[in-house]
Amino acid sequence: MSELIVRREGAVGWILFSNPAKFNAMSYDMWVALPRQLAEFEADKSIRAIVLAGDGEKAFVSGADISQFEKQRSSADAQAIYNRSVDDAYHAPIRCTKPVIAAIRGVCMGGGLGLASSCDVRIAADDARFRMPAARMGLGYGFTGVKRFVSLIGAENTSDIFFSARIFDAAEAHRMGFVSRVVPAADLHKQAQAYAEGVAENAPLTVSAAKRAIVESLKDAGDRDLETLNEAIAACFASGDFKEGRTAFMEKRKPQFKGE
Repeated sequence: MSELIVRREGAVGWILFSNPAKFNAMSYDMWVALPRQLAEFEADKSIRAIVLAGDGEKAFVSGADISQFEKQRSSADAQAIYNRSVDDAYHAPIRCTKPVIAAIRGVCMGGGLGLASSCDVRIAADDARFRMPAARMGLGYGFTGVKRFVSLIGAENTSDIFFSARIFDAAEAHRMGFVSRVVPAADLHKQAQAYAEGVAENAPLTVSAAKRAIVESLKDAGDRDLETLNEAIAACFASGDFKEGRTAFMEKRKPQFKGE
């Protein structure tokens, strides 16, 4: 059975990609469900950070479920519908105003690599294995997706992983700058939860404004929505959290932010 498993651990929302028989390959229903679940967490004020991970110990996401291609991508119309669903899933972590963290263990290839690239922060287990196999399958990878990789790891590393379609390990992913840190596989959940909890303790409006600024900075100059960004920044200074942050600093205590 392929599905998304959802759970809440304090202020952290977890979304697990679950298709164990196929190394958590993404079915069409899973692609469709991801934006919806991220939207639910975004609307939940008790959730301040989100972690995406694979179900089990073998994989984050191994890619799209190829067994569905004959049915889901057998015509131009079917291909267009499928591609829109995948694109929506790729963009959902970017559109989400809350931090989205990828906790990567085992296989992270193809669509899994694309999903991880859409997250704000990537933490890898030391057993993680990465691959962009499009050139082995004759697939055309879209401009937006390739540009996202270039922004993360540069043109040369992007050329390398797309041209060669080779497998690379967590240490190399860290050297490229694709992941921010590598941790022992047994500690991945604990480390990802601890990192997300640390993020969740910070002022939500400030974190959201910072994410928006980062997202806008990666757009072409003419496509940037700086007016909305400036409104988000102004909201930080007008918030009760700004007052709480100043007061807590002066009183030498831990601030209690409410996101308002």
